[in-house]
Amino acid sequence: MKKALAVTGILAVVALIGAQSAWADRVANRQVRQDKRIVHGVKNGELTRGEARHLVRQQHRIQHTKRRAWSDGTLTRREKAGLELRQDKASAHIYRLKHNNRDRD
Repeated sequence: MKKALAVTGILAVVALIGAQSAWADRVANRQVRQDKRIVHGVKNGELTRGEARHLVRQQHRIQHTKRRAWSDGTLTRREKAGLELRQDKASAHIYRLKHNNRDRD
């Protein structure tokens, strides 16, 4: 009985670590996609240099927040929600600037 309980506990910890890792991968992949959207906007002339610079800084701030949140080894629900919100706002900001009818200098 003790052995089964120990195995169950170990499996629960492994599952929790796996879930944290999967979420971290999702955040990282989203950052990469948003960076690609910025680069694409610059190449197509949809973003001015100033707009692109602003968006890149915003992505760096999100990355810094993510590193700080992971500094203790785990993410709380509040930290996850905060990162999701920041990424949602950044995504909307990228869209808005790419579609504002300004051409690159």
